[in-house]
Amino acid sequence: MNAVTPSLTFKERAEDAMKLYVSVIKNSKIVNIMRSDGGPLPKGNVLHATFELDGREFTAMDGGPTFSFSEGISLVATCDTQEELDAIWKRLSEGGQEGPCGWLKDRFGVSWQVVPRALGEMMGHPESGNSGKVMEALLKMSKIEIATLREAYKQR
Repeated sequence: MNAVTPSLTFKERAEDAMKLYVSVIKNSKIVNIMRSDGGPLPKGNVLHATFELDGREFTAMDGGPTFSFSEGISLVATCDTQEELDAIWKRLSEGGQEGPCGWLKDRFGVSWQVVPRALGEMMGHPESGNSGKVMEALLKMSKIEIATLREAYKQR
C-alpha cells in the first residue's frame, strides 16, 4: 500500500467546501475536479476531486442527501500562534457551530479541531508543568486561548 487518503463525501457543495479549506489552510490547493454530466448526480456536481491541505492529499465528492458527517471523524488544524488560531477559527466557524475545547463544525458539517501546537507540548510533559490545570482551563473554552493555557501550565 502506498498511501491512505482521507475522502470526504458531502451531500452537496464539495467544491465550495474545498475552496474554503484551501483558502484557510496554508500550503493548500485544489488539484483537480471531475464533474457529473448527469446520471447518478445532477449535472455539474463533483464526481471526484483531489485537493491538498498543508500538502496532505484528500479527495472529495458530492454524494447526495444520504451522506452526512459525524464528530467521530474530525480534521485537526494545528496552529503555531494565537493569531493563526483566531483566523482559522473565525473562517471555519462562519455559518457553522462552535463546540467545546477547540472543536467546531463548519457550515458543510465537517468537524474540526483548531488547536495550538503548544497544547500537545503542555499535555505531553506533565513533569514540566501542570497538565491537569491545562485540562481544567481547556474544558472551559470554546476557541482556545493559548495565553490562558500557558498560565494554567505554570500553576503548581
